[in-house]
Amino acid sequence: MQSFWDERFRTEDFIYGTEPNEFLVQESGRLPAGGSVLLPGDGEGRNGVWLAERGMTVLSVDGAASGTAKTLKLAAQRGVSLNAETADLTKWTWPEAAFDALVLMFLHLPPSLRRLVHAKAAAALKPGGVILLEAFRPAQLGRTSGGPKDVALLYTPQDLKEDFAVLDIRLLEEAMTHLKEGTLHDGAAATIRLIAYRPPES
Repeated sequence: MQSFWDERFRTEDFIYGTEPNEFLVQESGRLPAGGSVLLPGDGEGRNGVWLAERGMTVLSVDGAASGTAKTLKLAAQRGVSLNAETADLTKWTWPEAAFDALVLMFLHLPPSLRRLVHAKAAAALKPGGVILLEAFRPAQLGRTSGGPKDVALLYTPQDLKEDFAVLDIRLLEEAMTHLKEGTLHDGAAATIRLIAYRPPES
């Protein structure tokens, strides 16, 4: 998987564009001003850089070294700084209770690895912290606007309800949207969206 993405990102072009995800922009008011945010699977960095431009303290992590390099390149072009690491998210030492927010955009993994990474993501939130997630759902199969072609890599509401059962889920919806994110996310798309908070400590 890492070699696949490393090769895919090894181009001059930003294949998913340089503009942030629309759902992230729409819900960014939920992120505390100047807070810390972790972006696992941040790819070429468009979302992490956008958050850094808005004064967030950003840690962008991706399995592809070429993606991390493009994240740092984009940050330099935009005149902002962020931290960027290359790591296998299934083996990475995840910080615990360390972030005000996590942003998980189109991070698709096989079921056992998905459950592992989502559990680590939930534990990485500070009490009161929020996760914003958007991914493709099974209805995306057959569409040309992006996403895995294996249904096992697509997410259902039940998957996310179980994965994030320890959190307070405020939004879990199936959406139809129009993606305009570079050449590989382009057109009408069937996605699933989640907003969930870690309960404050009593």
